[in-house]
Amino acid sequence: MTGDEANGDEGRRAGRRSNVLKAAGLALAGVAVLAAAAAGWAYWQLNDNIHSVDINSALGDDRPAKATPSATAAEDLPTEALNILVLGSDSRSGAQNQALGGGDSTGARSDTAMVVHLDAGRSAATVVSIPRDTLVTRPACPLEDGGSTAVATGTMFNNAYAVGGPVCAVKTVESMTDVRMDHYLEIDFAGFAQLVDALGGVTVTTEEDIDDEDSHLTLEAGTHHLDGEQALALARTRHGIGDGSDLGRIALQQQLVKALLAQISATELLTDPAKLYQVADAVTGSLTTDTGLDSLTELTRLGRSLEALSADAVRTVTLPVVPAPQDSNRVVAREPEAGELWESLR
Repeated sequence: MTGDEANGDEGRRAGRRSNVLKAAGLALAGVAVLAAAAAGWAYWQLNDNIHSVDINSALGDDRPAKATPSATAAEDLPTEALNILVLGSDSRSGAQNQALGGGDSTGARSDTAMVVHLDAGRSAATVVSIPRDTLVTRPACPLEDGGSTAVATGTMFNNAYAVGGPVCAVKTVESMTDVRMDHYLEIDFAGFAQLVDALGGVTVTTEEDIDDEDSHLTLEAGTHHLDGEQALALARTRHGIGDGSDLGRIALQQQLVKALLAQISATELLTDPAKLYQVADAVTGSLTTDTGLDSLTELTRLGRSLEALSADAVRTVTLPVVPAPQDSNRVVAREPEAGELWESLR
């Protein structure tokens, strides 16, 4: 083979290698573009899932004082104390919610109500459950049409949501506690069940047998790994345990909160993008927030600020109550214990 022929073969091989490298580079670039597009679509989809209510504008300045935020750089995570009203809505809207809860498709009440207080530093928290049967004075609440609801005394706490939605629920909680609710989060039946399923279920231990015809849950005493529908049934169970009151159900709901936190900690979401998206889609698809948390960016920022919060550092308590004098099937706040509890959260 002559020198010219050898040089020609090497040139052709070099050309082929160059073409292969170019093709590989184009393929990688295409994958990168597709990945970026998919990530952008996923972000848009999750962001678009979230529904919000402008509670701050609706309530104005006639509210408890807002805590002064700690001075941090814009890129730093917030560390100041925070109070969040979390409601589990028994909404019957949509086929999934109707299948899980039944009932009137036009009605909704706050089946579960918790004030979540994050301590300064956000490494500890207190979750206060408010029995839905608690009799309260419901303040006048603004309505979307410009009117307002009438003040109501001796009415059940969960009626506030029924007559005035999230705005009235927040105003009622602030009126009875004198604690500013910095944020509002609401998740419905279907969203809770989907979240549990997306996390792979939750493990709980029941101390007594449960057989509740209303929630359709039957469990023997012991440890169980529950799927989403079973966990929702447990959260709604009241007639199959204890004296059948709302206080027994609250104890189960508080147990579920800790089980969810433990499952989230045990699930390697950041190393499994598909599962992370599934969980995020389950949460945002059935979530209503105030306008301060109505974006994936803000929700992620809140979540990241809680990285040091473990299930063991979450204290669950129930608003101290006694039977209502006028109705033994209802309860009222027990003083001075209730006032002291709310004072500890200010």
